Amino acid sequence: MLNNVKTVGLMALMTILLMVFGGVLGGQTGAIFALVMAAVMNIGSYWFSDKIVLRMYKGHEVTSGVLYDVVHELCQRNQLVMPKVFMIPESTPNAFATGRNPQHAVVAATEGIMGILSREELMGVMAHEMAHVKHRDILIGSIAATIAGAISYMATMAQWSMIFGGLGGVVV
Repeated sequence: MLNNVKTVGLMALMTILLMVFGGVLGGQTGAIFALVMAAVMNIGSYWFSDKIVLRMYKGHEVTSGVLYDVVHELCQRNQLVMPKVFMIPESTPNAFATGRNPQHAVVAATEGIMGILSREELMGVMAHEMAHVKHRDILIGSIAATIAGAISYMATMAQWSMIFGGLGGVVV
């Protein structure tokens, strides 16, 4: 429940932040544009965060093998919903969980981490990722990443606004 409140709070903060910044840059039209952008980003990060991340990393789903077996065993032992399991073709050792809730969760590991960990170590890493799924931390991480993207977008907007006419009549 607390994570749901945090998620809504982060989404509201992003919306307000974008609207204020849009209003400063472009007046009422800028604020309306920012509201539309915030709505698109909020909806996109809520419904499609897992797909965006997996496409970005060129992940592919696995339905057998060591990684799948480890996640399946963890889910059976702890009565958890089985997430989709993905392999990321990267040599950097990493693992992560994403999605909007346990029913739409994804856990992933890179080929790099698979090459250096024993089965027991992999079990520990994936247990950590499954804890994120169980406690619904995965959506908060996705929303936080979207906020970081929004801040980057606002900085770019400010840069172009300053090049082509300032801040909507505001003297800096």
